Amino acid sequence: MTPRALLPLTLLLAAQASALTIQGTVEGAASSDLRVAAVVVNPFGQAVQEVSSVPVDGGRFRLELPTTAPTARAQVTLTPQNVNWPGVIDPIQVSSQAQVAELKFFTYRDLNNNGRRDENEALRDVQPETDRGTLFVAWVNTDVTVKANRGYEAAFKRGWNAFLVDVGRAVKVQPFADATVVTVRLAR
Repeated sequence: MTPRALLPLTLLLAAQASALTIQGTVEGAASSDLRVAAVVVNPFGQAVQEVSSVPVDGGRFRLELPTTAPTARAQVTLTPQNVNWPGVIDPIQVSSQAQVAELKFFTYRDLNNNGRRDENEALRDVQPETDRGTLFVAWVNTDVTVKANRGYEAAFKRGWNAFLVDVGRAVKVQPFADATVVTVRLAR
């Protein structure tokens, strides 16, 4: 194969390597029309853009985030004043200027079974967790590090980033691996 022919293949493999997959289980009474959705939220936690959603099948889901950036209206400038993330306590330091899009997870009932959320389908906030912490996901347009009190430190790479955040006396931030299975608990 010529070097020219290898370039598209290399780019394709690099794009596939940067994809983020979240797989999990759902605990609680899940209706047959239940979906898990990844939604970009503003700094106040309000839903701005659904990025991906999947049906819950047999109490399980596998959610893949696209490699594309969220829309411009879903992004905000990353500043210490708008970091309201799990485990982050003042003082907050941001290493460089960046655009960020915070992702939260929701469930909803797909009442008309069309595979996407409609206005009349209410979102229910859920927190994917493991025994090592709560899942936190954000997109950034450039590499940036966020540091905060009690040992919080998260080094973001351009694109989607996922961390497990364990809040105790100290805050532990660990990279999330695609093979990790999270649990979503439905309120009773």
